[in-house]
Amino acid sequence: MEDYQYNLGSKLAVVAENYPNLPALMYPDLTSYSFQELEQASNQFSHYLIGLGITKGDVIAILNNKSFEAFALMLGAVKIGVIYTNLDPYSPIERLNKMLTSCHPKMVFQDDLMEQQIQYDGCSYQLKSLKSENNLREKCSTSRAVLQLEITGDNAAYIMFTSGSTGFPKGAVMSHGNLLNLVNWANVTFNIVSEDRFTNVNPIYFDNSVFDFYASIFNGASMVPFGIDVTKDPKLLVELIAKTNCSNWFSVPSMLIYLLTTKALRKDNFKSIKKIAFGGEGFPKKQLKKLYEYFGNDKEVINVYGPTECTCICSSYIITSADFEDLNTFAPLGKIAPNFEYYIDSENFDTAEEGELCLLGPNVGLGYFNDVDRTSKVFIQHPDRLYKSMMYKTGDLVFLDKKGLLQIKGRVDNQIKHMGYRIELEEVESGMNQLEGVKESAAVYKQLSNGMGYIVGFVATEDKIEGGQFKKLLSKILPSYMIPREIVEVNGLPKNQNGKVDRNQLKENI
Repeated sequence: MEDYQYNLGSKLAVVAENYPNLPALMYPDLTSYSFQELEQASNQFSHYLIGLGITKGDVIAILNNKSFEAFALMLGAVKIGVIYTNLDPYSPIERLNKMLTSCHPKMVFQDDLMEQQIQYDGCSYQLKSLKSENNLREKCSTSRAVLQLEITGDNAAYIMFTSGSTGFPKGAVMSHGNLLNLVNWANVTFNIVSEDRFTNVNPIYFDNSVFDFYASIFNGASMVPFGIDVTKDPKLLVELIAKTNCSNWFSVPSMLIYLLTTKALRKDNFKSIKKIAFGGEGFPKKQLKKLYEYFGNDKEVINVYGPTECTCICSSYIITSADFEDLNTFAPLGKIAPNFEYYIDSENFDTAEEGELCLLGPNVGLGYFNDVDRTSKVFIQHPDRLYKSMMYKTGDLVFLDKKGLLQIKGRVDNQIKHMGYRIELEEVESGMNQLEGVKESAAVYKQLSNGMGYIVGFVATEDKIEGGQFKKLLSKILPSYMIPREIVEVNGLPKNQNGKVDRNQLKENI
């Protein structure tokens, strides 16, 4: 086959041809599936979807618990130009409905039978269970490859939902070309070889998992999926990483901090790991220093950065001892990845080296699915160019330091990064406002001295509330990572001169 591949299906076919018997997926119990098995299963799913009348440009939703069938279905979809979206099976039913209403899937697949039936516009969706009906793909008479000629790099591959300021999640759309660029960048940056095994501790509906899946499998390496039952048990997780001989780790900093504080992660373990990458939020220097002291001598510790709308990662920076001379800052974002470009919007700032970071290049996604208005606000034309040159406004405030490295300063809006998730505080407020008796509410982020933080909800109600009960009701609307740690009852919310909630004043009271 030709070396140059312009869509994901043809790329996977080349990888499967080169490494047919090597494990593509290795589970913690050491059950493995080869590249040949993954290629054949994904081909069967392609034919199965075609048999259902699902074609190029259609959307399917997967309530994904990281089964082999779910991964094969993702690949079977992209091979025929079908767009997949991975959704959290444990997300509140109301939020799932919002995402399904946004993307209008032709079919919803699930790893497990759920207790609740998903509702869509008042009607029940038909759910196909991949676990109990895992013979779906085997009903196909052939596992031959589907012709790839009509699928180009510009075709959409997946939708990744992220928090929205209107209380309605945004579905970022990534293309085949976006992902192929990520695959090539990862290969060079991480020196990937077929013997590598990448951890997949990130939830599959979270954008960090994009790196886990595509950087490993599409470069001929293995991925080891860890379920939520394992990732909640730090000691077990570390033991299974050793058992499966994982070489590459990637997670949000809060997971590494959790492993350190529970003492599951020590100097004498993580022996098989060669590279420890983290991203999605700032890593407080004091905790990062401890990690570096444990592993900095024999492993690469790498800070990566990139928004969901730009295919997960657009920069990387290798941590060195010099980064700990100042413990009051975060590690630099580093330099933008090759084949990527940035622009600092310095309007309202004193220098051209400080402002909002905007990203350009082949990792910039296609916008938000079925949402032209929100797309047009952040995917914009480069102001200095006389030809079409689209860039994504990240909302992150940065400055260029004397070494030419990008440093993060904060946010330009009410979006926060918490537990690795980008959260619009307005969506938290929208959830609280839906509860009976709530007159108005506001959410703020409490920053702690160690660089971490938590969400506090301020609520004005008609009757007294009990915090625990309030959070229980809220859990039916919002996912767990959006639930405020504290609920503060107030008579009314302070307002600024424009009549908007004064969040700064609220922060002074916590």
